[in-house]
Amino acid sequence: MDQDTHPSLTELARVFLKLGCVSFGGPIAHLGYLRAELVEKREWLDDSHYADLVALCQFLPGPSSSQVVFALGMHRAGLAGALIASVCFTLPSALLMIGFAYGVATVGSLQRAGWLHGLKLAAVAVVAQAVWGMARKLCTDRARVTLCLVSAAILLTVSRAFVQIGVIAMGAVVGYLLYRGTVPESTQRTEPTDKRSHGWAALALAVCAGLLGLLPALARTTGLRSIALLDAFYRAGALVFGGGHVVLPLLRAEVVPRGWLSNDVFLAGYGAAQALPGPLFAFAAYVGAATSPGPRAWVTGLGCLFAIFLPAWLLIGGALPFWQRLRSRPWAQAALAGANASVVGVLLAALYHPVFTEGVRDRRDVVAGLLAFGLLEHWKAPPWGVVLAMAAAGQWVLTAG
Repeated sequence: MDQDTHPSLTELARVFLKLGCVSFGGPIAHLGYLRAELVEKREWLDDSHYADLVALCQFLPGPSSSQVVFALGMHRAGLAGALIASVCFTLPSALLMIGFAYGVATVGSLQRAGWLHGLKLAAVAVVAQAVWGMARKLCTDRARVTLCLVSAAILLTVSRAFVQIGVIAMGAVVGYLLYRGTVPESTQRTEPTDKRSHGWAALALAVCAGLLGLLPALARTTGLRSIALLDAFYRAGALVFGGGHVVLPLLRAEVVPRGWLSNDVFLAGYGAAQALPGPLFAFAAYVGAATSPGPRAWVTGLGCLFAIFLPAWLLIGGALPFWQRLRSRPWAQAALAGANASVVGVLLAALYHPVFTEGVRDRRDVVAGLLAFGLLEHWKAPPWGVVLAMAAAGQWVLTAG
């Protein structure tokens, strides 16, 4: 349920810093961690509102889970809450990636680490719990169950980022046709709106679009490598659909051919990023720091990190006030009923690929994933505890074998 008492900024920082330290498994797993902490445990919002935010962020380019974090922070404490939530969620992985950039020459490959495999299995359980919980609340009749399954089937057949947007749009259209005029009065959310917030939102969208033209022009006229870096990372964050894994080839095309970074160093950072909690976009901090070796490499790393997240912040900050007003309309509620069912289908497809296909190798892994799911769903174990236990178990199995 949506609680009336809003948390303090200090509490927001503590909650999202903890999530940033334990949210392993990529963007889909992050949505599971966020739901477990904020919907189930703290009841800061309900499943329907949470799915609304997920649907909006799936429509926008950029890192979807990080945009959901920004939207959740704004929902609870305005712009200050959005920025604090985003910084705290991203900071742990960003600092680790910058540290790895300093020591990349001496760090070996992480691809065969037992604890890394354990983290992937934990992600399977976290995403499965999210799908199960959201399906029970958002797919409550045959039509919505059908929408969920059809959406998952389409995404598993055609695995492209824009298809994800298409199935959510399809769900919204079907929901409007099936449920228009049937939304009960009690479910219509009429949150107060401030016309000034709409003005600031429009300005944010204009700035987002303007920087896409301004930064390349500045990079050409000044010839400064620092501006060129900011331009490359800003464009990657503004134009990519599909999350962190999709942005990696875009970044590689920007930094490797120009000689800013070798392919080996780039791939070493990519391997390390798979083992870290938080958003995969934090990889930008590593790339930035690695392109400018030296004592002040961290400055370039943080600058590139800011550049890749800035368009996501501007987009979600600009869209959210209009979204909040739109979602209170009865016809929009009907469309959202279908869109939310499709969002569950998106998560269901992601549960199989890439979460299950990359995490589960044999029957022992299936057993471990089922045990982790049982701990989360029925024993109500904290997600961070399950993550640590699975990592330890994965390392023990590797050592014992």
